[in-house]
Amino acid sequence: MFIIFSGSIFLSGIDSADALKAKNAKSPKSFGKATSNIVCGDKLCGEIPQNVSDGGAKLLSTVSSVSVSNNDTFDLTASQITKNIDGKTLQMFGYNEQTPGPLLIVSQGDEITVNFTNNLDLPTTVHWHGLRLDSASDGVPGVSQDPVLPGETFQYSLKFPDTGIFFYHPHVKTEMQMDMGLYGNILVESKNSDNLPVDYEIPLFLDDISIVDNELQSFDPDITTHTLMGRFGNTMIANGDANLSLEFKQGDIVRFYLTNAANTRTFDFGIEQQKIKLIADDASEYERQEFVDSVIMASSERRTIDVLFEESGQYDITHSTSDKTYVLGTISVTPSLNKIDSSFYSIEQNSDIVQEIDQFRKFFSDPPDLELEFDIKTMSMDDHSMSMGVHEKEIDEIEWEDEMPKMNAMSDDENTKWIIRDMNSGKEGFDIGYQVNVGDVKKIRLYNNPESAHPMQHPIHIHGQRVLVLSEDGIPNENLAWKDSVLVPTGKTVDILVDFSNPGNWVMHCHILEHAEAGMITEITVN
Repeated sequence: MFIIFSGSIFLSGIDSADALKAKNAKSPKSFGKATSNIVCGDKLCGEIPQNVSDGGAKLLSTVSSVSVSNNDTFDLTASQITKNIDGKTLQMFGYNEQTPGPLLIVSQGDEITVNFTNNLDLPTTVHWHGLRLDSASDGVPGVSQDPVLPGETFQYSLKFPDTGIFFYHPHVKTEMQMDMGLYGNILVESKNSDNLPVDYEIPLFLDDISIVDNELQSFDPDITTHTLMGRFGNTMIANGDANLSLEFKQGDIVRFYLTNAANTRTFDFGIEQQKIKLIADDASEYERQEFVDSVIMASSERRTIDVLFEESGQYDITHSTSDKTYVLGTISVTPSLNKIDSSFYSIEQNSDIVQEIDQFRKFFSDPPDLELEFDIKTMSMDDHSMSMGVHEKEIDEIEWEDEMPKMNAMSDDENTKWIIRDMNSGKEGFDIGYQVNVGDVKKIRLYNNPESAHPMQHPIHIHGQRVLVLSEDGIPNENLAWKDSVLVPTGKTVDILVDFSNPGNWVMHCHILEHAEAGMITEITVN
């Protein structure tokens, strides 16, 4: 069977705390809405002139990190591990005996080799999510390589043309292997990273896992379950910790590199009482920085944010929905005589990104070259009861929780098929056979059909290329950045522009991992 997806600092965990805390209910944040009128003293923050002093930021990580230089070789091994989460000893998977796996720190433009060894009892690969690398190293079985069998090795050649935070994970039974801990970050630094206007940098994985009877919820080795909505967890973890604790000093500016590694959950990330400066998306900085109340991230999306801790105190790291707020960790800010850097509140324009995107603006108003819609077919489940279960209340743009756990648990990749369909030809999945040439720039329209049997959001990931999100329901995106994963909310039409710069065969799929395993995938050939 063809299987795919298949300065004071203190970092610690508090075993007795409960990470899954339902707190004061409140309305969800506006979808992608920026705060434009934050007042700093007697001025709007955007009016304060930028005056950042030079100095290197200190990189902190709750997982081990390694700097890998150009042409270096790095050894990576997947194996079974034992890990304590929330006071429970769990059998999990890890890279180099840990989850998350080691943070790789590299420089933009460098190339490295990764010697991978599979010490698991099942086949696997490594996909280097978001990297524009050679297709032979993309890690997709049946497309770019054969699965790496137990005890075997494989050599990956990695390139880093883009800066930002990326990550690596399997591409065989991905819904199981990622959920059991196989993922790690890659931080690609620019040549001027020593002059970042922050004091500290912290990569932060957001995830949820399902613990039942003090063990990870079991997986079926032969079929993929929970394909209707994806597998939601009941325990929130940040960097593999259910009780993450961070400590900074008053006046510290911290850059967080956020990655959503959950199977299906969309996070609305915030830090209690803190203003968030949005710096970068998946694969580049934004045209301009923005202040936002929170950051909405679907599975596989990344964001880079800066936070200035002006006041001492203890603040929760949160994920908020309309029903409740989950605590992902806590930040303690100790009193300090450090001077508050008011230049934090200035808004920088990124002229380099603007100029880079300028050459693509002539394509923005073109008609779509490819129109894709998302749908679902159920084979042995009651379509009517499923539809009624969903439509008896107003459909939300984002499904924050598993609202139908029994039906979701009954669904699998045999009775539930998720679909990517070419709206013009009617072809589905791999039959679409879309082909382009290197250097082509194509507009692709993504339509998330609200009349399907079970409408929900779909984060669409394109391998090996970079994209711009042009609009949602015809409303232009006024602050662009390069991406590789695009959240398409329920009922929405999203236009993206793809820069096909990288030759080879590449997959495009939903990154709700169970949806991908259940058929929500296609292939694009770049000649």
